Amino acid sequence: MKQLIAFVILFSTLSLLGQNVEFEKDNFPGKKDELKDARRQLDVGMEFFLQGKKEMDDYKRYYIGEHKFLPVSRYDYMDAGGELFRQALAPLGTAQKFNPDNARLNYALGVVFFNIDHISDAALKHFEKAYQLNPEVEFDLCYYLGWASHLQSKWDEAIKYYQLYLTKLQTKPKLYGMDIEDIAKKISECNTGKELSANPERVFVDNLGASVNSSFAEYGPVITADESTIIFTARRDNSTGGMKDERNSYFEDIYISTRQNGKWSPSRHLSKNINSSEHDATAGLSSDGSKLYVYRYQKKDGGDLYESTLFGNDWEVPVHMNRNINSKFHESSVSQSFDGRRIYFISDKDNGIGDRDIYFSDMDVKGEWSTAKNVGTDLNTRYAEEGVFIHPDGKTIYFSSKGHKTMGGYDIFKSTWENGKWTTPQNLGYPINGPDDDVFFVVSGSGKRAYFASAKQGGFGEKDLYRITFLGPEKKPMLSTEDQLMALAANPVSDLKMEAAVETKSAKLTILKGVVTDAKTNQPLEASIDLIDNTANVVLATFKSNSASGKYLVSLPSGKNYGIAVKKENYLFHSENFIIPEGADYQEYTKDVALKKIEIGSTIVLRNIFFDFDKATIRPESANELDRLIKLLTDNPTLKIELGSHTDSKGSDDYNMKLSDNRSKSVVDYLIGKGIAAQRLVAKGYGETKPIDTNETDAGRQNNRRTEFKILEK
Repeated sequence: MKQLIAFVILFSTLSLLGQNVEFEKDNFPGKKDELKDARRQLDVGMEFFLQGKKEMDDYKRYYIGEHKFLPVSRYDYMDAGGELFRQALAPLGTAQKFNPDNARLNYALGVVFFNIDHISDAALKHFEKAYQLNPEVEFDLCYYLGWASHLQSKWDEAIKYYQLYLTKLQTKPKLYGMDIEDIAKKISECNTGKELSANPERVFVDNLGASVNSSFAEYGPVITADESTIIFTARRDNSTGGMKDERNSYFEDIYISTRQNGKWSPSRHLSKNINSSEHDATAGLSSDGSKLYVYRYQKKDGGDLYESTLFGNDWEVPVHMNRNINSKFHESSVSQSFDGRRIYFISDKDNGIGDRDIYFSDMDVKGEWSTAKNVGTDLNTRYAEEGVFIHPDGKTIYFSSKGHKTMGGYDIFKSTWENGKWTTPQNLGYPINGPDDDVFFVVSGSGKRAYFASAKQGGFGEKDLYRITFLGPEKKPMLSTEDQLMALAANPVSDLKMEAAVETKSAKLTILKGVVTDAKTNQPLEASIDLIDNTANVVLATFKSNSASGKYLVSLPSGKNYGIAVKKENYLFHSENFIIPEGADYQEYTKDVALKKIEIGSTIVLRNIFFDFDKATIRPESANELDRLIKLLTDNPTLKIELGSHTDSKGSDDYNMKLSDNRSKSVVDYLIGKGIAAQRLVAKGYGETKPIDTNETDAGRQNNRRTEFKILEK
C-alpha cells in the first residue's frame, strides 16, 4: 500500500512538472497584481509576435507556395518578421519569468529566438518545453522542434519530430503538398548529416584575428589567388553613411586587409569611391586583385552587380554591369575566370531551372559581356544555388546549393570541368558544411586553403572571417624493425614508424607575380602583359601591372606552353616562356621585370622564339614573339638591330657557332619576308662564347640557349 501511495505521489509530481499553466488567477493565488502585470506584458509581446509570425508565414507561403522554391532554409527567413520579433522578446521574456510553464508562451519564445538567434540553443529549449507542456499547442510545433534540433546537429531527434509533423501533413496532402516535400527534403538532409559528420574532413579552421575581425559582423570574403589580399563586407559603426537598417544593423561597407610577413594588416575601408551611404557589399574579385565586383541593393529590382577597376592606389567608381548581366530580378555573387574573358554569376531570372541559378557570360570582341547563358542541370537544381566561385585553375567551380546532397539549407559543393561537362557536384563535407546555411566560400590559388564567414561561438563578433586549411588524409602507422616511438619511458612501442607525410591535393596551377619597373630608375611602371598560348598562337588574356606599385599577378593553369610579353610604349618588350605540363601541381614564381627604354645599346632576350631541335628551323610557336618584334620595328622605322643567337656548351665550338649563326639568319630572313628592310637587320651567331648562366645544369644551359636583339641605331 505504501508503495502504491508513493507511486501515485511520484506520478502526480511528474504530471505537475509537465502540466500547462494558463495565465489565470486560480493558478496564482495571492499574486493578483503580479498576474495582471504579466498578462499585460504577455498581451504586448503576443501582439508583436503574431504580427511577426504572420510576416514569416506569409513569406513562406509566397516562397514555397507561389514560386514552389524548396527547401526552406534559414537564408530564406533573414528578414521576415525580424524587427517585430525583437520587439516581442522583452515583454514575452518578462511574462515567462512569472509563468515559465505556459505552452503557448514557450512556443512563441521558441519562434522568436529561432528567428533572431538561431545558432543558440534557446529556441530548442523553449520548443522542447512547449512540447512537454502540450504537444498540440500549435500545429507546426513539431516542425520547429525538428528544425531547431536539425540546426543543432541532433539528427535523430530532428528526424523524429519531422516525421511526427509529416504524419500531420499527410492527413491533408492537397493543402500541404509543398510542406510535405519540404519536410521530406529535411529528413533527407538529416540522413546526409549523419553520414557526413560520422566521417569528418581533416581541416584546421582558424579565425583571422582581431586585425581583420571586429565586434560587428564580417562576411563575404574575396581573395587574390596568392592570398596576399582579402576584401570583405562588414557592418561596423564607422560605416560611410552611419545609417542602420530595420534590424538595427549598420549598413554594409567594404573593407580590405593585406597579409604582410604572415600577418594580416589592420582592416580599413576599401575606398571612398566604393563605399556609399547605401549598402555596398563584396560580390567577387579577379584572381590578380585588379577587378572588384560590388553588389548594391536596388528597390526596383532587388539588387544589381557593379564593376570597379583598381587604378594605382585607388578604385574607380563602380560601373553598373550591362543588361546581359543585370535584370529586373536579383543578381548577387559573381566570379571571373583566370583569363578575364568569362564571368559566372547568380540570378533568379525568369525561366531558370530553379529558385536561383548559376549563369555565365563571355566577353565579346568589343570587351562587353555577352548574353548570359544558364550553366545547365549539371550544376543547377530545381532548388537554389548561390555564392559561385570559379577557381583560377580554370576548371574547378565552387558554389552553394540547397539541392544535390546537403546537410541542411545551403551546403558548399565542388565540381570540375572534364570531357566537356561539369562533374557531379561533391559536398565538401563536415565540418566545412553543417546543418545551417553555408554560403560564400573562396579558395586560394594553391587549393589548400579557403576563406569563409561563420557565426561560430568564441569569435569577435556576430560573424567573423575564418580560414580553412585542408590537411588531406590521415597518416597511418607502418611496422618497422626499429623502436621509433615511445609511448612511455617504461613502455616502449616496438616495430612502429610513421608513413611519409601525405600530401594534400593542390590545384593544377602556377601563379606568376612580380613587379614591373624602369630598368634605370627602378620606378614602378604600368605595363600591358599579354598571356599567350604558344602552341595555338593566340593571346589568351591581357593584364596590366599596377601603375602605383608595378605589381602584377597572372594565373597559369597547367597543361600549356605559355608566352608572357610585357609591353609599354617607348620601352622594349620583355618576354618569358613557361611550359607547364598537364597535371603539374601548384607553384608560385616571382619574376620582377625591368623594362629597358628604346635606346642604342639596349638588348632583350626573345624567350618565345623556338627552333627545331639541333636545327635553324623556326617553330610555329614563335609567331607571336616575332609579330611583336615586327610591330616594334614598324612603329620605330629608324631602328637598326642585331639579331644574335647563342647556344650552350654542348657540342664543338665550330658546330655551335655555325648553328647559332644559321638561327640568327633564319630570324632575319623571316623579318625580311614580313616587309622589314634588310639594311635594318644584322644577323650574328655567338655560339657558346657569351653564356649568361652556368652550363653545369639543365636550367642553366636552357638559359644560355637564346635569341636576343640589340639596338644598333635609333
